[in-house]
Amino acid sequence: MTLLMPANRSRRRLVQGLGGALALAALPGLARAQPTRSLHPGAVPTLYAHRGASALFPEHTLAAYAKAIQDGADFVEPDLVCTKDGVLVARHENLIADTTDVASRAEFAGRKTRKTIDGEAHEGWFVSDFTLAELKTLRAVERLPKMRGSGHDGQFQVVSLEEIIDFVAAEAAARGRVIGLIPELKHSTWFAAAGLALEERLVSTLNAHAYTRRAPVTVQSFETANLKGLRKQLGRSTHIRLAQLVVAGGRYDAVRPADVALSGGSLTYGEIVSTRGLRDMALYADVVAPVNRAVIPLGQGDRLAEPTTLVADAHRAGLPVVAWTFRPENAFLAADFRNGAGPNARNEAGSIAEMRRYLDTGIDGLFSDDTALARRAIDG
Repeated sequence: MTLLMPANRSRRRLVQGLGGALALAALPGLARAQPTRSLHPGAVPTLYAHRGASALFPEHTLAAYAKAIQDGADFVEPDLVCTKDGVLVARHENLIADTTDVASRAEFAGRKTRKTIDGEAHEGWFVSDFTLAELKTLRAVERLPKMRGSGHDGQFQVVSLEEIIDFVAAEAAARGRVIGLIPELKHSTWFAAAGLALEERLVSTLNAHAYTRRAPVTVQSFETANLKGLRKQLGRSTHIRLAQLVVAGGRYDAVRPADVALSGGSLTYGEIVSTRGLRDMALYADVVAPVNRAVIPLGQGDRLAEPTTLVADAHRAGLPVVAWTFRPENAFLAADFRNGAGPNARNEAGSIAEMRRYLDTGIDGLFSDDTALARRAIDG
């Protein structure tokens, strides 16, 4: 798939109107077609496409989202950052040297700089120093070329949240099924300090589109204050849920969310997923989304150990559990499931087997870089 340059304002409004209207007309039950908040054995887990089908196409491109939808994703994920002129775009982080060809663009050589984001120093090129029009001159590249190749480098643009919503609405209409969006707010505290707050832009964009005024949307963040603020603003929405992302287990238990650390607070992710922490989380979030190794940790020899109590504890607090992220290469698999083809090799059978082991714990959903493999694991 080759992407087009951004439409002018009148064309964008037409696409938005048609996409939303067609999708809703094709799906008369959309308002009731919420993802099941299932805490019950036997319910079908929800499949979230991690940055699209990012094992097959450069992440956060329409090609990756298209493949994920074709392969059966229930939700697609745009990670959101903000341009210099205030537009939300899909990139995994503010730094873009690893996912675009910006480093090879002589006209932007002077934009290389250093920034401290979430307490870590980075050098390179940042979305927040570019306008949307400038970003549109760049092309996406594969983040993991040694594993996934570079055959699609240079083919696709950086896309805005508006463009993604239009695309998902059109796909939903064409396929006659609901496709949810699960945006992640990246570096919220940092962007707010830079005068580019993500939350107000996200809510405004969702409210501006007919499709996202009714389709299922789950907003994720590793931070806590932004989710609490959104809960106060949105209330208990009928179609917008909030998911607390969590890194936990072992040394990660001592890590603090960026907003907590920057404000001098002491709350850690380990405390967040404690029995009391999960009860507190349920007051502002609808979902807990832990790294998969917090559900089943790695033990001796990088083999899977016994499951933790996280799933049961979260369910007692009324929170569905969505684990991230399952990837099909040997390097990302527990040793139980690797084959002898080397760390960069794609291992479909091992990936499916690993996901099934996690599904057996009762998780309510999972994020995968390869939607087709995850669909096979879920559907069994």
